[in-house]
Amino acid sequence: MTSTDVTFYRNKRIFLTGHTGFMGSWLTKLLTMLDADICGYSLDPPTQPNMYNAIALRESIHHVRGDIRDKELLERTLSEFKPEIVFHLAAQPIVLESYEKPVETFDTNVTGTVNLLNEIRKINSVKVIIVVTSDKSYRNNEWVYPYRENDVLGGNDPYSASKSCQDIVIDSFRNSYFNDLGIAISSIRAGNVIGGGDWGKYRLIPDIVRGIVNKEVIKIRNPDFVRPWQHVLEPISGMLILANKMYNDMKFSGPWNFGPDNINDFSVRELTERFLEYYGKGSYIIEDKKIFRESMYLQLDNSKAKKLLNWYPKLGFEEAVRWSAEWYRRYYDDPKEAKKVTECQIMKYLEDDINERS
Repeated sequence: MTSTDVTFYRNKRIFLTGHTGFMGSWLTKLLTMLDADICGYSLDPPTQPNMYNAIALRESIHHVRGDIRDKELLERTLSEFKPEIVFHLAAQPIVLESYEKPVETFDTNVTGTVNLLNEIRKINSVKVIIVVTSDKSYRNNEWVYPYRENDVLGGNDPYSASKSCQDIVIDSFRNSYFNDLGIAISSIRAGNVIGGGDWGKYRLIPDIVRGIVNKEVIKIRNPDFVRPWQHVLEPISGMLILANKMYNDMKFSGPWNFGPDNINDFSVRELTERFLEYYGKGSYIIEDKKIFRESMYLQLDNSKAKKLLNWYPKLGFEEAVRWSAEWYRRYYDDPKEAKKVTECQIMKYLEDDINERS
């Protein structure tokens, strides 16, 4: 983000679904620091503890407790708030949970998105829509090269399939309605995000943190699996740059990858070892039990975002893990530190970016 991008969000009316989740909370917090006017629409935070309550977000936004599948509440909230920009993050976000709850996963991720986009058609204030889908939207053939935005979509598990369907829904609404209405819409396929404040089920760093806090040996599965690990602020910064561009130019509509540079590939084992090193305690063992099938290798090509948005990853793997460990360490030393460390990390990220690119 440049200094111009930062001022762009001042007083912008932004509707944000899923604002009580991990990534949604980071995005909401950053937007409040940019003086945006935010209406958050979401169910209750998905875990206890959770980022949303830890940094006291409800004090600074309009909060609506709502299900993305509730068409009447969606319509009423959108028509009353009249947003200019919509960020859609509400989802069932866990791959392994999708095996247990496939109907809920498809209903939330696909039908919920259809509901939101259809209600947006009825109001004339919206200029930009950004929907966070997933890096797992791509049909994963275990290729060693990173996936590009024009690669084939697919999904072997219910979560991945639901996210592929979400991307298809977005493209359909773009071509059927939003191009004619002058509304720019894009999908975001982000890498595996890490950072403080995530306590989600079946997620690596939250599992590590729970093991540390409970003084248990941490069990990790699939130690050699490679993922596009990145700090949560990386795709969020890309989304904010993109929304700024889309606001005045619909040619930026479309799918976008936001992932780390693929100079080095990092495995589950490497992430675990680095996190424990930076946190300063904890140990792990490999769990042989295979719960469900997962893809072994997944990376994203971020060249489109670099070329057209001038977006570049700022935090390398080591720094992303270090920032994550620092957040949890300070939280568990004193939960009141959560808001302070979050603001400090956001400011550090923005200040470095402004200095480098202004």
